[in-house]
Amino acid sequence: LISGAADDDPSGIATYSQTGAQYGTGLLWLAAWTFPLMAMIQEMCARIALVTGQGLAANIKHTYPRKVLYICTILLFAANTLNIGADLGAMAKAVQLINPKISFVFLVIFIGVVGLLLQVFIPYKKYAKYLKWLVISLFSYVITGLMINMDWSMLLRDGIIPHITFSKTQILLITGILGTTISPYLFFWQTSQEVEEQIAEGKTTVKARQGTNDNEIKKMRVDVWTGMFLSNLVMFFIIAVCANTLFVNGITNISTASDAALALSPLAGPWATTLFAIGIIGTGMLAIPVLAGSTSYAISESFGWKEGLYRKINEARAFYGVIIVSILIGILINFIGIDPMKALIYSAIANGIIAPIIIVFIVHISGSAHIMGRYKNSRFGNIVGWMVTALMSITAIAAIYSLF
Repeated sequence: LISGAADDDPSGIATYSQTGAQYGTGLLWLAAWTFPLMAMIQEMCARIALVTGQGLAANIKHTYPRKVLYICTILLFAANTLNIGADLGAMAKAVQLINPKISFVFLVIFIGVVGLLLQVFIPYKKYAKYLKWLVISLFSYVITGLMINMDWSMLLRDGIIPHITFSKTQILLITGILGTTISPYLFFWQTSQEVEEQIAEGKTTVKARQGTNDNEIKKMRVDVWTGMFLSNLVMFFIIAVCANTLFVNGITNISTASDAALALSPLAGPWATTLFAIGIIGTGMLAIPVLAGSTSYAISESFGWKEGLYRKINEARAFYGVIIVSILIGILINFIGIDPMKALIYSAIANGIIAPIIIVFIVHISGSAHIMGRYKNSRFGNIVGWMVTALMSITAIAAIYSLF
């Protein structure tokens, strides 16, 4: 559920909002079509961890040449750090919606440092228990969608039947949507959190964690599919609400946080900006540890460093060092002149370009009988996995081509 909430981070909210504002319900079908694809990839990641007792990076290291892993971790570090920077900027802008007098520079530094201190000195699961309630504000899009007058027959049609115009802007947005739903940082986070849960149960060695059973697999599937469903349900309503509040009123380009918050005005009226700000801050505080943590897990596993959010900083200095560097660079990104709202969409596009590279390894590892035994992918699972790889590779290539 936390992974699903982190998937609807400020980058996701901005990308979905821009999609609804610019194309109405034309790309609404992506919410339904990406749900089974993202859930199956996340399930593969979780299953890899349950069977092998190790994170995704460690499995890539054991299966492929080291340089392959280093390329993956470099790309992940770049995408995640950009995403952290974009999320911090969005959270600062969200606070300014409530109090415009507070300096943007101060807010970015303050939020970044607070997030860093929380992650380093307080166990993530402990403060996530409280922060996750802020994410309930995202369901304001669902409530707004049920309150306003939407053409549900059109939503059903556009929510199922794909239509693409192949314009440059649409290709970039589709890449961004795929990148912010089927996200590289969630691949590494999912496997590492499965491992941490096993360690919490007393399985402190890789040997003790290796192997799983049908009951664990069943519980994991319920968890993964529920979390991803809620993530895409919110995505569906963000696009639908923005289509029916912004697009229909000629607001087709979201250039500020205030523009995005207007979508909630039918529900919250003058409190729309406050409600939007709470959602951005809540999802950002959940997502930044996931982004920085997934980078650190990947790098630490690559070099064989001690890793884990369950460890204290003096037990895993290098692991927490990567987290500190990621967040500090994320803070600095906000001072190089990139527009905060555009940065959110750029980070989603970057994830969409990187994701297919990592999915190749996920599908291959989870489909290997040698590694996974009887818990390897089914034939259908392999077909879906390679289909996701092909789809995201095509959109990534098209996005790169459209940029030049």
